[in-house]
Amino acid sequence: MKHQPLPLADLKKLRKAIRNATVVHREKLSMLDRAAIFATEKVGSMGFFLIVATWTVVWISWNALAPRGMRFDSYPAFVLWLFISNMIQLMLMPLLLVGQNLLGRHSEARAEAEFELDLKSEREIEAILQHLENQNEILARIEERLEKSHGK
Repeated sequence: MKHQPLPLADLKKLRKAIRNATVVHREKLSMLDRAAIFATEKVGSMGFFLIVATWTVVWISWNALAPRGMRFDSYPAFVLWLFISNMIQLMLMPLLLVGQNLLGRHSEARAEAEFELDLKSEREIEAILQHLENQNEILARIEERLEKSHGK
């Protein structure tokens, strides 16, 4: 037994508005969440790497090569540089983890939205195929009638 295609009105009722997962995700973010994402995106850039690399080269070069009276972090230990570097790492590590978690949630929301869209497309394609199949059956019946009427 073939199932009848859904009427167009019923298909339209099944349609849900397509949502933009990025917009929905951004609307749910607090100011702290936005700050964590901003930091994650900036710290994970070449610009930030170049700033840290330049700061390190300048700091170590100054404290290794400047006149002894102008050095403020003694060679070879660079204790102040190590302390500051470790403090930056300790502050950035949890912030980056928070940012990555938020970005991961965004990816999951996008994947879910894509899945919903795929399901919607599949339903609509199935309905179109059902309608085409129904039209083929109608055309076949019309063709049979025409052949019978011309064959008499």
